Amino acid sequence: MSRLHVTYSISAAAADVARRAEALAVEQSIEMPLDAVGERRIRDEIVGRVESIEPDGENRFRVVLGLATETTGGEVAQLISMIFGNCSLQDDVRLEDVAFPPELIAEFGGPRGGIAGLRALLGVVDRPLTSTALKPQGSSVETLATLCRTFALAEIDVIKDDHGIADQVAAPFAERAAACRRAVREAAEITGREVLYAPSLVGPPRALHERARIACGLGIKIVLVAPMVLGAATFHELVDSYPDLLFLAHPAFGGATRISPVWLFGRFFRLLGADAVIYPNYGGRFTYSPQVCRDIADAARGSWDALRPAFPVPAGGMTVDRVAEMTEFYGREVMLLIGGGLLSAGNALLERSREFVAKVAQR
Repeated sequence: MSRLHVTYSISAAAADVARRAEALAVEQSIEMPLDAVGERRIRDEIVGRVESIEPDGENRFRVVLGLATETTGGEVAQLISMIFGNCSLQDDVRLEDVAFPPELIAEFGGPRGGIAGLRALLGVVDRPLTSTALKPQGSSVETLATLCRTFALAEIDVIKDDHGIADQVAAPFAERAAACRRAVREAAEITGREVLYAPSLVGPPRALHERARIACGLGIKIVLVAPMVLGAATFHELVDSYPDLLFLAHPAFGGATRISPVWLFGRFFRLLGADAVIYPNYGGRFTYSPQVCRDIADAARGSWDALRPAFPVPAGGMTVDRVAEMTEFYGREVMLLIGGGLLSAGNALLERSREFVAKVAQR
């Protein structure tokens, strides 16, 4: 019988950690006293097992549990419940990693296009990709479309809505998506190259599907989603439901849990179908270290069974003068996202955007 191997970081005294690990194994599997279980199969096959316990600093331990794959039901929501449901409420536990059996990896499927799919859409083979954001929210459809056209004239590869832009009265989704899609096409008539516009999909399930259908009808090829805001199961359903779309995953709400960002952004989002994954870059507005950022990138694009690699997209306080640093740090398989660092150029926005594109093209 196959099992997930789930790694947790647990705070405990050395004398107590074995007992704490056994309690965690029961909590994350059957959630009841072990001596009350009468059925032999459940005790042998369903109850979680403590596979290993290793020191991980003062009064901290890395504990690996084996949880029966059967208990996930092959569903995303149930998977989350099994690996970090009840114990997410216990502040001495942090989820660090999950090793999935091959059949579950195949079940969830990963990116439909990934790095190769995005490169094929854009016709870009041998350099990092560029990206930017339309902002701020509260802007009119006309303003956002004008920004989009400017970025497209500079030939920035992926122009996304800011994740704060949804279906607000200032720029309703259908109107905004149509205007920005038109702006990209108009720019392509001048440059000879059509880039990608990624509208933000936010809302309850019914609205999400309606807006995804609108995007497909407009010929849009990629959308922005925040899997933790929508819910991981809803995100995976969107990926499964719209085979003509690629998905750019945003990390919003990803810091509200005690889950390793390397696993959450680099692996879990990829497993559920993200073709590219945005995450906070070091040296900007957020506090991730260079090592964490490198580990996220490597998890997103590294070899993992038959899953396609996803583009890592470092962002958050990025500026044009850091392009050389970032491309040296991440290498070729990266998408660099600069938003406010371009918008701060004001009337020189087109020139600053072209500088960004030119610097990436030199790498």
